[in-house]
Amino acid sequence: MLKKKRILIGFIFVGIFATSFSIGAEINISPEDAKTFLKEFEQAVQGIDAIGIFVHNASIGLPMFIPGFGIVWGLFASASTGIAFSAIASSSPLLANIPPITILIVSPFGVMELAAYSIGMSRSFILIWSIIKKNPLKQEIRPTIIEIGIAIALLLAGGFIEATMISQYGSNIHLES
Repeated sequence: MLKKKRILIGFIFVGIFATSFSIGAEINISPEDAKTFLKEFEQAVQGIDAIGIFVHNASIGLPMFIPGFGIVWGLFASASTGIAFSAIASSSPLLANIPPITILIVSPFGVMELAAYSIGMSRSFILIWSIIKKNPLKQEIRPTIIEIGIAIALLLAGGFIEATMISQYGSNIHLES
């Protein structure tokens, strides 16, 4: 595949992921559901370290490389993340005034996760397209392995950056009663 075409497909999936995230973030969560989510979220992230963040993100990102399924999985993951943002923003006046997409594009780990997930989803598209067109998949093995490596590296670095930011700035979400 031509390099320019591959880059274009990658950027298309950046837009698709960001759009799905934004749609999820616009879903209004009831105060009860938000409070329940936030309590569960606090318990889930309590004591999490960089490797824990990486493992979590890799378990979300690596299935995005599966031909065809990865696109659907990526849309589900991005919309779910947007809904989670909506729940968090509903109890945080500071976040309520920030456009949700801003969180993805201004935090270093958000950009790394967005890039890794978009690489996975776009590779899923390329692989399913090759299968549909009955092109030999052998020529896609090397680029797929390279892109999986890039995604893993991005998610690992992002996990360490996110853990560092949590340790410096805190991760407590203050629930309104």
